[in-house]
Amino acid sequence: MITLGNHVWRRREIAPYLETTERVVRPANLASGNAGRGLTVVEAEDGTPVAVLNLQGALFMGTPVSPFEVVDELVEEARAGAKIVLVDFHAEATSEKVALSRELDGKVTAVFGTHTHVQTSDARVQPGGTAAITDAGMTGPHDSVIGVKAELAIGRMRTGMGVRFEPASGGVRIEGALVECDADGRALSCEAIRVPVP
Repeated sequence: MITLGNHVWRRREIAPYLETTERVVRPANLASGNAGRGLTVVEAEDGTPVAVLNLQGALFMGTPVSPFEVVDELVEEARAGAKIVLVDFHAEATSEKVALSRELDGKVTAVFGTHTHVQTSDARVQPGGTAAITDAGMTGPHDSVIGVKAELAIGRMRTGMGVRFEPASGGVRIEGALVECDADGRALSCEAIRVPVP
């Protein structure tokens, strides 16, 4: 599964692909009529159905529909297809990510915050049995400014002038979170992971 975020329409040619694939989801709370889906159910390697839901935060993101306005109906739909429900919450504000994970505690298996590219040290299982991490981190070059060549990002910040960003290289690693859950979708553990790429 691949989840997307606020850059989903940067390459508009993805729209026809999003109409046909069930393996890539975009934020469910974008404007109605957008290509693709925000929720899908896929099978894990052992055949267990797993629902994956993608939402985008509203704070500082210019998102047309609040995630809190649509989340209950989406979770209900997800739980109709799978006991294990994973939520990718692509949001800027830490407070909004924590609030959604608290709102969903006991209703979904895990809430993974994404977007800021910086892994947080708050991987946890909440009292109701939902795993959460405010930001799962970044897969890519960490000798950078959130994946971009540092000198380009710094130049833009110093001058305010637009610049075409280029990916950095060096210090590549995979970051994320590892969640263990039971057959009913209740999280048992949540651990931030960081794997260097040789």
